[in-house]
Amino acid sequence: MVTSLTEIAVLAAQKETENQSFQQFLKQEHGEEVDKIVHQLDEAITPQIDCTACGNCCKTLMINVTNEEAEVLSDHLHQARDVFDEQYLEKGSSLMVINKIPCHFLENNKCTVYNHRFAGCREFPGLHLPGFTKRLFTIFMHYDRCPIIFNVVEELKVKLWGWNTNPPSSLADTA
Repeated sequence: MVTSLTEIAVLAAQKETENQSFQQFLKQEHGEEVDKIVHQLDEAITPQIDCTACGNCCKTLMINVTNEEAEVLSDHLHQARDVFDEQYLEKGSSLMVINKIPCHFLENNKCTVYNHRFAGCREFPGLHLPGFTKRLFTIFMHYDRCPIIFNVVEELKVKLWGWNTNPPSSLADTA
C-alpha cells in the first residue's frame, strides 16, 4: 500500500502511458462488473488509509456548494447567510464553490466542520458510487493526489490485468 504523496506523484508520472491504456481498456468493459470490483477494493483499501495523515483532497479540490449546504453550514457557524457567502463562497450565475484552496475549514489535516461538510466532500473519492467507467477522467485526475484512488486503481489493474505487462483486450480474457 502506497501512502506517501511524494511516492504516489512519482509513480503516477511513471505510469502515465500505462494508465492511458488502462482507461481505454476500462471504457470497453461492462460498467457493472467493474463497479463490483471497484466497490470491493474501496471497502478493503479505504479503512487502511488515514485521510487525516494526508488531507490532500481538502488542499486541492474545488468544491461545489448548494444553497441548502450553505444554509446548514452558516447556521452551524452562527453566521448570517450573506456574511457566510461573502467569507467562504464564490458565486457564478448558477453555481457556488468554496472560494479558497486549501479549504477554509481544514486545520491540521482535519475538517473543522466535518459533520456539516458539503456533499462533494462527503462523496470524495467517490469510489463507492456507480459508474466508475463513466468517471475515468475525474478518477485519473485525482489518481496522483489521493492515496485511496491510487491504491484502488493499482489493485484494479492487478485484478483485471494480472501481473502481465501486456494487458488483456477485455475482461473475458482475465477469466
